Amino acid sequence: MEKNKLCIVYNTAPRYREAIFRAIDAEWNCDWYFGHTTTDIKEMDTSLLNKVYYYKTYWWGQKFYWQHGILGLLFRHDYRLFFMLLESRCLTAYLFFFLAHFFFPKKKVYIWTHGWYGKETKIEAKLKLWLFRHVDGIFVYGNHAKCLLMEQGLSEKKLFVIHNSLAYDKQRAIRERIKPSDIYKEHFNNRCPTLIFIGRLTPVKRLDLLIDAVSLLNARNEYYNIVFVGDGEMRSNLEKNVSEKGLTKNVWFYGSCYDEQTNAELIYNADMCVAPGNVGLTAIHAMTFGCPVITHSDFKWQMPEFEAIHPGKTGDFFIRDNVSALADTISHWFTVKQSQRETVRQNCFHEIDTQWTPQFQMEVIKRYLK
Repeated sequence: MEKNKLCIVYNTAPRYREAIFRAIDAEWNCDWYFGHTTTDIKEMDTSLLNKVYYYKTYWWGQKFYWQHGILGLLFRHDYRLFFMLLESRCLTAYLFFFLAHFFFPKKKVYIWTHGWYGKETKIEAKLKLWLFRHVDGIFVYGNHAKCLLMEQGLSEKKLFVIHNSLAYDKQRAIRERIKPSDIYKEHFNNRCPTLIFIGRLTPVKRLDLLIDAVSLLNARNEYYNIVFVGDGEMRSNLEKNVSEKGLTKNVWFYGSCYDEQTNAELIYNADMCVAPGNVGLTAIHAMTFGCPVITHSDFKWQMPEFEAIHPGKTGDFFIRDNVSALADTISHWFTVKQSQRETVRQNCFHEIDTQWTPQFQMEVIKRYLK
Protein backbone atom coordinates (compact mmCIF):
# COMPACT_ATOMS: atom_id res chain seq x y z
CA MET A 1 0.00 0.00 0.00
CA GLU A 2 1.45 3.38 -1.04
CA LYS A 3 2.11 5.89 1.70
CA ASN A 4 0.09 9.10 1.85
CA LYS A 5 1.43 11.76 -0.54
CA LEU A 6 2.70 14.90 1.19
CA CYS A 7 4.08 18.10 -0.36
CA ILE A 8 6.41 19.99 2.01
CA VAL A 9 7.61 23.53 1.28
CA TYR A 10 10.42 24.91 3.45
CA ASN A 11 12.68 27.94 3.08
CA THR A 12 15.88 25.95 3.62
CA ALA A 13 16.98 22.54 4.90
CA PRO A 14 18.70 23.39 8.22
CA ARG A 15 20.93 20.69 9.63
CA TYR A 16 19.34 20.86 13.06
CA ARG A 17 16.07 19.65 11.49
CA GLU A 18 17.61 16.55 9.92
CA ALA A 19 16.17 14.11 12.47
CA ILE A 20 12.56 15.30 12.21
CA PHE A 21 12.75 15.71 8.42
CA ARG A 22 13.98 12.14 8.01
CA ALA A 23 11.26 10.88 10.34
CA ILE A 24 8.59 12.65 8.27
CA ASP A 25 10.14 11.32 5.06
CA ALA A 26 9.94 7.77 6.40
CA GLU A 27 6.28 8.14 7.37
CA TRP A 28 4.91 9.79 4.23
CA ASN A 29 5.54 9.66 0.50
CA CYS A 30 7.08 13.15 0.51
CA ASP A 31 8.06 15.64 -2.13
CA TRP A 32 10.30 18.28 -0.53
CA TYR A 33 10.73 21.81 -1.90
CA PHE A 34 13.56 23.91 -0.46
CA GLY A 35 14.91 27.36 -1.15
CA HIS A 36 18.64 28.08 -0.90
CA THR A 37 19.85 29.55 2.39
CA THR A 38 21.21 33.10 2.50
CA THR A 39 22.32 32.81 6.14
CA ASP A 40 25.14 31.04 7.95
CA ILE A 41 22.81 28.31 9.21
CA LYS A 42 24.32 24.96 8.28
CA GLU A 43 22.21 22.87 5.89
CA MET A 44 21.60 19.13 6.06
CA ASP A 45 22.50 16.67 3.33
CA THR A 46 19.18 16.60 1.46
CA SER A 47 20.20 13.43 -0.40
CA LEU A 48 19.10 11.68 2.79
CA LEU A 49 15.51 12.54 1.82
CA ASN A 50 13.62 10.68 -0.89
CA LYS A 51 12.48 13.36 -3.36
CA VAL A 52 13.94 16.86 -3.12
CA TYR A 53 13.45 19.86 -5.41
CA TYR A 54 14.79 23.41 -5.15
CA TYR A 55 13.08 26.68 -6.00
CA LYS A 56 14.41 30.20 -6.48
CA THR A 57 13.57 32.99 -4.07
CA TYR A 58 13.14 36.58 -5.28
CA TRP A 59 13.35 39.41 -2.75
CA TRP A 60 11.66 42.81 -2.78
CA GLY A 61 14.04 44.83 -0.66
CA GLN A 62 14.72 42.98 2.58
CA LYS A 63 11.14 42.66 3.77
CA PHE A 64 9.22 40.48 1.30
CA TYR A 65 10.02 37.57 -0.98
CA TRP A 66 8.42 35.37 -3.63
CA GLN A 67 8.95 31.61 -3.98
CA HIS A 68 9.23 30.92 -7.70
CA GLY A 69 7.27 27.87 -8.85
CA ILE A 70 5.56 27.12 -5.54
CA LEU A 71 2.16 28.51 -6.56
CA GLY A 72 2.00 25.99 -9.39
CA LEU A 73 2.15 23.09 -6.92
CA LEU A 74 -1.40 23.85 -5.90
CA PHE A 75 -2.62 22.88 -9.37
CA ARG A 76 -1.03 19.43 -9.34
CA HIS A 77 -3.57 16.61 -9.02
CA ASP A 78 -1.25 14.40 -6.93
CA TYR A 79 -0.81 17.01 -4.19
CA ARG A 80 -3.78 17.09 -1.82
CA LEU A 81 -1.90 17.61 1.45
CA PHE A 82 0.52 20.50 1.96
CA PHE A 83 2.79 21.17 4.93
CA MET A 84 4.53 24.54 4.68
CA LEU A 85 6.84 26.73 6.72
CA LEU A 86 5.16 30.13 7.01
CA GLU A 87 6.53 33.64 7.35
CA SER A 88 4.20 36.64 6.95
CA ARG A 89 6.77 38.30 4.66
CA CYS A 90 6.36 35.51 2.10
CA LEU A 91 4.17 36.97 -0.65
CA THR A 92 3.61 33.54 -2.21
CA ALA A 93 1.69 32.41 0.86
CA TYR A 94 -1.09 35.01 0.50
CA LEU A 95 -2.04 33.97 -3.02
CA PHE A 96 -1.43 30.27 -2.35
CA PHE A 97 -3.69 30.22 0.72
CA PHE A 98 -6.36 32.35 -0.98
CA LEU A 99 -6.59 30.01 -3.96
CA ALA A 100 -6.47 26.89 -1.80
CA HIS A 101 -9.20 28.16 0.52
CA PHE A 102 -11.67 29.34 -2.13
CA PHE A 103 -10.91 27.22 -5.22
CA PHE A 104 -9.36 23.98 -3.94
CA PRO A 105 -11.39 23.20 -0.78
CA LYS A 106 -10.59 19.48 -0.98
CA LYS A 107 -6.89 20.21 -0.63
CA LYS A 108 -5.56 20.63 2.91
CA VAL A 109 -2.92 23.19 3.83
CA TYR A 110 -1.11 23.03 7.16
CA ILE A 111 1.59 25.43 8.28
CA TRP A 112 4.60 25.17 10.59
CA THR A 113 5.28 28.55 12.20
CA HIS A 114 6.37 30.48 15.25
CA GLY A 115 2.81 31.77 15.34
CA TRP A 116 2.63 34.77 17.63
CA TYR A 117 5.20 36.65 19.71
CA GLY A 118 3.09 39.42 21.23
CA LYS A 119 5.23 42.21 19.75
CA GLU A 120 3.51 42.33 16.35
CA THR A 121 2.59 45.73 14.92
CA LYS A 122 -1.01 46.31 13.83
CA ILE A 123 -0.11 45.62 10.21
CA GLU A 124 1.87 42.48 11.08
CA ALA A 125 -1.01 41.25 13.22
CA LYS A 126 -3.55 41.71 10.43
CA LEU A 127 -1.33 39.98 7.87
CA LYS A 128 -0.62 37.03 10.15
CA LEU A 129 -4.26 36.57 11.18
CA TRP A 130 -5.40 36.64 7.55
CA LEU A 131 -2.93 33.89 6.73
CA PHE A 132 -3.82 31.81 9.78
CA ARG A 133 -7.54 31.99 9.04
CA HIS A 134 -7.05 30.59 5.54
CA VAL A 135 -5.30 27.33 6.43
CA ASP A 136 -6.57 24.05 7.82
CA GLY A 137 -4.16 23.73 10.73
CA ILE A 138 -1.32 25.56 12.45
CA PHE A 139 1.63 23.77 14.04
CA VAL A 140 3.26 26.20 16.48
CA TYR A 141 6.46 25.74 18.45
CA GLY A 142 5.08 26.48 21.90
CA ASN A 143 2.11 26.77 24.23
CA HIS A 144 2.77 30.47 24.71
CA ALA A 145 2.13 31.16 21.01
CA LYS A 146 -0.94 28.92 21.06
CA CYS A 147 -2.47 30.86 23.96
CA LEU A 148 -1.73 34.20 22.30
CA LEU A 149 -3.36 33.04 19.06
CA MET A 150 -6.44 31.88 20.94
CA GLU A 151 -6.64 35.36 22.46
CA GLN A 152 -6.67 36.65 18.87
CA GLY A 153 -9.75 34.57 18.17
CA LEU A 154 -8.30 31.47 16.53
CA SER A 155 -9.90 28.17 17.40
CA GLU A 156 -7.94 25.83 19.64
CA LYS A 157 -9.00 23.00 17.32
CA LYS A 158 -6.64 24.20 14.58
CA LEU A 159 -3.64 24.95 16.84
CA PHE A 160 -1.13 22.18 17.54
CA VAL A 161 1.99 22.55 19.68
CA ILE A 162 4.91 20.79 17.97
CA HIS A 163 7.87 22.16 19.98
CA ASN A 164 11.36 21.74 18.49
CA SER A 165 14.18 19.24 18.51
CA LEU A 166 17.78 18.53 17.59
CA ALA A 167 19.60 15.27 16.80
CA TYR A 168 18.05 13.68 19.86
CA ASP A 169 18.79 10.00 19.22
CA LYS A 170 22.47 10.66 18.58
CA GLN A 171 22.72 13.01 21.56
CA ARG A 172 20.86 10.59 23.85
CA ALA A 173 23.28 7.80 22.95
CA ILE A 174 26.23 10.05 23.80
CA ARG A 175 24.55 11.14 27.02
CA GLU A 176 24.08 7.58 28.22
CA ARG A 177 27.80 6.89 28.15
CA ILE A 178 29.19 10.29 29.16
CA LYS A 179 31.05 10.73 32.44
CA PRO A 180 32.24 13.79 34.38
CA SER A 181 35.67 15.09 33.41
CA ASP A 182 38.12 17.72 34.65
CA ILE A 183 38.09 19.65 31.38
CA TYR A 184 37.39 22.99 33.07
CA LYS A 185 39.58 22.43 36.10
CA GLU A 186 42.48 21.65 33.76
CA HIS A 187 41.83 24.62 31.46
CA PHE A 188 41.11 27.29 34.06
CA ASN A 189 43.23 25.87 36.90
CA ASN A 190 40.44 26.54 39.39
CA ARG A 191 37.23 24.98 40.70
CA CYS A 192 34.97 27.96 40.10
CA PRO A 193 31.53 27.22 38.60
CA THR A 194 31.60 27.32 34.81
CA LEU A 195 28.98 29.16 32.77
CA ILE A 196 28.61 28.08 29.15
CA PHE A 197 27.05 29.52 26.05
CA ILE A 198 26.84 27.39 22.92
CA GLY A 199 25.67 28.91 19.67
CA ARG A 200 26.48 31.70 17.24
CA LEU A 201 28.05 34.81 18.77
CA THR A 202 25.62 37.38 17.35
CA PRO A 203 24.33 40.74 18.65
CA VAL A 204 20.85 39.41 19.45
CA LYS A 205 22.35 36.97 21.97
CA ARG A 206 23.54 39.89 24.18
CA LEU A 207 26.56 37.97 25.44
CA ASP A 208 28.10 41.23 26.59
CA LEU A 209 25.61 41.08 29.48
CA LEU A 210 27.10 37.78 30.64
CA ILE A 211 30.61 39.21 30.71
CA ASP A 212 29.40 42.31 32.55
CA ALA A 213 27.45 40.20 35.05
CA VAL A 214 30.48 38.02 35.85
CA SER A 215 32.58 41.16 36.28
CA LEU A 216 29.99 42.49 38.71
CA LEU A 217 29.99 39.19 40.61
CA ASN A 218 33.78 39.33 40.84
CA ALA A 219 33.43 42.67 42.62
CA ARG A 220 31.25 40.83 45.15
CA ASN A 221 33.95 38.16 45.59
CA GLU A 222 31.92 35.60 43.64
CA TYR A 223 33.98 33.99 40.89
CA TYR A 224 32.93 32.15 37.75
CA ASN A 225 34.43 30.87 34.53
CA ILE A 226 32.83 31.40 31.12
CA VAL A 227 33.19 29.25 28.01
CA PHE A 228 31.85 30.38 24.63
CA VAL A 229 31.36 27.45 22.26
CA GLY A 230 30.70 29.01 18.87
CA ASP A 231 31.85 31.78 16.61
CA GLY A 232 30.32 34.83 14.97
CA GLU A 233 30.45 38.52 14.26
CA MET A 234 30.56 39.54 17.92
CA ARG A 235 33.61 37.49 18.88
CA SER A 236 36.20 40.29 18.58
CA ASN A 237 33.98 42.70 20.56
CA LEU A 238 33.46 40.11 23.27
CA GLU A 239 37.19 39.38 23.47
CA LYS A 240 37.86 43.09 23.87
CA ASN A 241 35.23 43.33 26.61
CA VAL A 242 36.78 40.36 28.43
CA SER A 243 40.23 41.96 28.27
CA GLU A 244 38.96 45.33 29.52
CA LYS A 245 37.20 43.64 32.45
CA GLY A 246 40.33 41.71 33.39
CA LEU A 247 38.63 38.35 32.88
CA THR A 248 40.99 36.82 30.31
CA LYS A 249 42.09 33.98 32.60
CA ASN A 250 38.47 33.05 33.30
CA VAL A 251 36.99 33.17 29.79
CA TRP A 252 37.55 30.50 27.16
CA PHE A 253 36.63 31.27 23.55
CA TYR A 254 36.49 27.67 22.44
CA GLY A 255 35.25 28.48 18.93
CA SER A 256 32.87 26.60 16.68
CA CYS A 257 32.51 22.88 17.28
CA TYR A 258 30.38 20.48 15.25
CA ASP A 259 31.59 17.33 16.95
CA GLU A 260 28.73 16.28 19.20
CA GLN A 261 30.89 14.18 21.49
CA THR A 262 33.04 17.24 22.27
CA ASN A 263 30.00 19.48 22.68
CA ALA A 264 28.49 16.94 25.05
CA GLU A 265 31.57 16.97 27.28
CA LEU A 266 31.65 20.77 27.33
CA ILE A 267 27.96 21.08 28.20
CA TYR A 268 27.73 18.16 30.63
CA ASN A 269 30.63 19.43 32.73
CA ALA A 270 29.43 23.05 32.82
CA ASP A 271 27.33 24.20 35.76
CA MET A 272 24.96 26.56 33.96
CA CYS A 273 24.16 27.72 30.43
CA VAL A 274 23.52 31.46 30.23
CA ALA A 275 21.83 32.97 27.16
CA PRO A 276 21.11 36.63 28.00
CA GLY A 277 19.33 37.36 24.69
CA ASN A 278 16.79 35.07 23.07
CA VAL A 279 17.65 31.51 23.98
CA GLY A 280 16.39 29.40 21.06
CA LEU A 281 17.72 25.88 20.55
CA THR A 282 20.64 26.62 22.87
CA ALA A 283 18.25 25.71 25.69
CA ILE A 284 17.44 22.34 24.14
CA HIS A 285 21.08 21.56 23.42
CA ALA A 286 22.13 22.44 26.97
CA MET A 287 19.33 20.54 28.73
CA THR A 288 19.82 17.46 26.58
CA PHE A 289 23.15 17.05 28.37
CA GLY A 290 21.79 18.04 31.77
CA CYS A 291 22.81 21.70 31.92
CA PRO A 292 20.23 24.18 33.33
CA VAL A 293 19.61 27.47 31.51
CA ILE A 294 19.22 31.14 32.45
CA THR A 295 17.69 33.59 30.00
CA HIS A 296 15.50 36.71 30.08
CA SER A 297 11.81 36.79 30.99
CA ASP A 298 10.42 39.18 28.35
CA PHE A 299 8.71 36.41 26.40
CA LYS A 300 7.56 38.52 23.45
CA TRP A 301 11.25 38.88 22.60
CA GLN A 302 12.04 35.22 23.24
CA MET A 303 12.21 32.14 21.07
CA PRO A 304 9.73 29.35 21.88
CA GLU A 305 12.32 27.11 23.50
CA PHE A 306 12.15 29.29 26.64
CA GLU A 307 9.21 27.08 27.64
CA ALA A 308 11.63 24.28 28.50
CA ILE A 309 12.87 26.40 31.41
CA HIS A 310 11.01 25.85 34.68
CA PRO A 311 12.32 28.22 37.38
CA GLY A 312 14.13 26.39 40.12
CA LYS A 313 14.05 23.09 38.23
CA THR A 314 15.67 23.44 34.80
CA GLY A 315 16.91 27.01 35.02
CA ASP A 316 15.69 30.51 35.72
CA PHE A 317 14.80 33.91 34.23
CA PHE A 318 16.07 37.44 34.78
CA ILE A 319 14.83 40.90 33.79
CA ARG A 320 15.74 41.53 30.15
CA ASP A 321 18.86 43.68 29.48
CA ASN A 322 19.45 44.15 33.23
CA VAL A 323 23.02 43.25 34.20
CA SER A 324 22.37 43.46 37.93
CA ALA A 325 19.34 41.18 37.61
CA LEU A 326 21.38 38.66 35.64
CA ALA A 327 24.15 38.71 38.23
CA ASP A 328 21.62 38.27 41.04
CA THR A 329 19.93 35.37 39.25
CA ILE A 330 23.25 33.58 38.69
CA SER A 331 24.26 34.16 42.30
CA HIS A 332 20.92 32.98 43.68
CA TRP A 333 20.98 29.83 41.58
CA PHE A 334 24.38 28.76 42.86
CA THR A 335 23.46 29.66 46.43
CA VAL A 336 20.34 27.50 46.36
CA LYS A 337 20.98 24.82 43.74
CA GLN A 338 24.71 24.03 43.69
CA SER A 339 24.25 21.11 46.09
CA GLN A 340 21.38 19.77 43.94
CA ARG A 341 23.35 19.44 40.69
CA GLU A 342 22.33 15.84 40.01
CA THR A 343 18.65 16.55 40.70
CA VAL A 344 18.75 19.49 38.29
CA ARG A 345 20.51 17.33 35.71
CA GLN A 346 17.71 14.76 35.90
CA ASN A 347 15.08 17.51 35.66
CA CYS A 348 16.69 18.69 32.42
CA PHE A 349 16.80 15.16 31.01
CA HIS A 350 13.12 14.62 31.79
CA GLU A 351 12.04 17.89 30.17
CA ILE A 352 13.85 17.11 26.93
CA ASP A 353 12.97 13.41 26.80
CA THR A 354 9.23 14.06 27.16
CA GLN A 355 8.70 17.27 25.19
CA TRP A 356 11.56 18.21 22.83
CA THR A 357 12.33 15.22 20.63
CA PRO A 358 11.60 14.18 17.03
CA GLN A 359 9.47 11.40 18.51
CA PHE A 360 7.28 13.93 20.32
CA GLN A 361 7.01 15.99 17.15
CA MET A 362 6.09 13.00 15.04
CA GLU A 363 3.31 12.02 17.43
CA VAL A 364 1.82 15.51 17.05
CA ILE A 365 2.24 15.56 13.27
CA LYS A 366 0.69 12.11 12.76
CA ARG A 367 -2.22 12.99 15.04
CA TYR A 368 -3.22 16.20 13.28
CA LEU A 369 -1.82 16.21 9.73
CA LYS A 370 -4.71 14.65 7.82
